[in-house]
Amino acid sequence: MDTPTRQPSPALAALLSILATGTALAAAPSPAYPDADASDPARLRWMAGSPPPPDRLLRFDDGSYFRFPALRWSVSNFRQLMPTVNVSRGLSAPAPLPRALRDDIDDVVFQPMGANRPMSWKESLKANYTDGIVVLHKGRIVYERYFGVLNPQGQHGAMSVTKSFVGTLAAMLVAEGELDPSRRVAGYVPELGSSAFGNATVRQLMDMTTGIRFSEDYADPDAEVWAHAAAGNPLPKAQDYTGPRSYYEFLQTVKPEGRHGEAFHYRTANTDALGWVLARVSGRSVAQLLSERVWSRLGAEQDAYMTVDSTGTPFAGGGLNTGLRDLARFGEMIRNNGFFNGRQVLPAAAVADIRRGGDPAAFTQAGYTLLAGWTYRDMWWVTHNAHGAFAARGVHGQALYIDPKAEMVIARFASHPVAGNAANDPTSLPAYHALARHLMGER
Repeated sequence: MDTPTRQPSPALAALLSILATGTALAAAPSPAYPDADASDPARLRWMAGSPPPPDRLLRFDDGSYFRFPALRWSVSNFRQLMPTVNVSRGLSAPAPLPRALRDDIDDVVFQPMGANRPMSWKESLKANYTDGIVVLHKGRIVYERYFGVLNPQGQHGAMSVTKSFVGTLAAMLVAEGELDPSRRVAGYVPELGSSAFGNATVRQLMDMTTGIRFSEDYADPDAEVWAHAAAGNPLPKAQDYTGPRSYYEFLQTVKPEGRHGEAFHYRTANTDALGWVLARVSGRSVAQLLSERVWSRLGAEQDAYMTVDSTGTPFAGGGLNTGLRDLARFGEMIRNNGFFNGRQVLPAAAVADIRRGGDPAAFTQAGYTLLAGWTYRDMWWVTHNAHGAFAARGVHGQALYIDPKAEMVIARFASHPVAGNAANDPTSLPAYHALARHLMGER
């Protein structure tokens, strides 16, 4: 397989932050970063002015847009810097989200994992560099906050939360009989027949139990993640570049490693391959399918959008950008077994399949020490806790957390300086569960 140069460009290195895994195995030691207040993108005035002064100007082509703290501006403004495709909300009126704001949530107290003192909900927002958060309880907004440059009218990168949207679309087509999860991937996409994906089943793609060689070790210049990022990078390639030039071209080069179905491996390439399968089955790109089957039926307030490669293929592994309330609407629809806005948006069987969870033995082999007892199904993370909670997760703190027992949905956008969720899980996960118990009237 052709690989990019051994010293990747700054833009490519920055793009890898978007491709990074939704959950790191462990929180690596990190340098001292400015806190949420000191790194506030509005206070730092990134991209303010016509034109901005040179020291506040951010670009995609030199990677400056994704260096912390500048990334805190960029995650709310990707469409200003990168090519995108629209995900239309349609022409109908937005579905209302009733409001019943509470003034007691900021004071909810919980114990972070491994900490020697408790923390309040309000403190946790800054600790995790929150850009915006909405909490729904029984379908009503009980809490809503925005920080930095995000506002209710804005959109924010969902990062790997995108994967759960793609997995949901696949679960929908399976429930409707349009997609056979036991069929080989090459049966739908013959172009992948000679790749490692070809003899995997669609279910193995959906649950990320494929045996593929796809290292996301960024310290290794020969890791496959570099070739993946280079292929998806929409910028013109160097004259001597000979590698794949699109996501589809890259997927055809993926080699086997291990056996399909034996272990869970969180690898972005699986979602890109699933996106190709969905496009072939439906005759629509992932962006078009999401618009026609979900976003336009959800009563979203805003269009969403997805970043694309140089051929216009949406980045299924992490390219979705949405408004915060619309992310919450999607979560509320999932909580209600696919029903929202007066209609059955998704088959209830699709949501039931997500909530069922995946293979515990396969998940355990991945070594997620902070997620003991969890599994992965249809590209959702399933906690199997007493509340039956499950989540969509993305780098830098993006989250859609659904607690069916508490009738609670939390939608959060963030710009944490550390990509892997192991940096914020010790605070986020106990905070979510404490809030669920509080909303249920428990102590």
